[in-house]
Formats: sequence, structure tokens, C-alpha cells
Amino acid sequence: MENIHYEGSQIMTHHLSDKKVAFLTTDQYEDSELTSPWEAVEEAGATAHLLSPGGKKVEGKKGHSQEADLDVADANASDYDMLVLPGGTKNADHLRVEEAAVKFVKDFNAAGKPIAVICHGPWILTDADAVSGKKMTSYKSLKTDLKNAGAEWVDEEVVVDANLITSRTPDDLPAFNRELLKALEG
Repeated sequence: MENIHYEGSQIMTHHLSDKKVAFLTTDQYEDSELTSPWEAVEEAGATAHLLSPGGKKVEGKKGHSQEADLDVADANASDYDMLVLPGGTKNADHLRVEEAAVKFVKDFNAAGKPIAVICHGPWILTDADAVSGKKMTSYKSLKTDLKNAGAEWVDEEVVVDANLITSRTPDDLPAFNRELLKALEG
């Protein structure tokens, strides 16, 4: 496999065609936190799939809508190389009570596969018991929740700890995308 070379947040070549990335969301996600990593993954040559509860079309806070490829209840973590969890307060809060979504995240974490999470997205990680002992970041209002679940919370644009890649807000998307592509390559 050809190596990917990074220059800032720009990808200089495209060769991750053997990789498959699951994006898990429901309505009211932060639009750019789905679309920007999605574009980065596809530009790198990987395949992106949208999973949602019920396999329904999802709509972002700012109007972006997208058809789901699969109901998360029918998805298998072993079919994917990476999981991306966009933020958005309502999206993250609704996902964390969806049993199939929590199970999918637990399975992904148990397999040690990369999970890239931004903004409010880490809420589901607390329900999936995936943060204890991990250094991570998020939108600042999740700081106490993550600490109470055993994480070491820091205020940085992107944090990589074992299989978790976390960022705070859409402002951090260039660094977030860079790190998720590095993890996908590895």
C-alpha cells in the first residue's frame, strides 16, 4: 500500500481504497462534523458508510441531510476499519440511549479499532464504557461527564490515546481529519 503524505491538513495522495469507515449519527448532528471528515475519508480513497438508528435519512442542525446506508442495529463492527462519531448536542444525546448504537460502539472499542469523536460525540463513549483511563478532549460542557466516567480531560484541538481520536469543535476539524486519516492509514 502506498503511503499517505501529510502537509498540514492536506492529503497529498489518495490510496486507502481497502478501508471502510462507519459514520454513526442521527438527526441534529453538527453538519460540518459529518461532512468534513466524510469528504476527507472519501478523498483519501476509503469507503464511507452512514449508519443511523432505524436506517433512516438524517438531517443536520444546519440543513444537510443524507440517506443512511444501514440501520446501526444491522451493522457489524468487524465490517469497518474506523468509526466516526460527529457531534451535535441533540444527536449525541439521542444516540447514547439507542441500545444498538451503544452496542456497536462497545464492539468497536473492544476490537481496539480507531474511533474518531468530536464535540458532543463522546457522550456515547461514556455509555459504552470506552473512556476510563483515556486522555481525551471534547466540547467543554462534557468535561465533567468524561472525568466522572474515568477519562483524563484536556483542552486541546485533537488528542490521540490508543484507539480514540477526539476533538472539541468544528474549528478543530483540520487537525481532527489529519489524525483520523493517519489512524486509518495505520
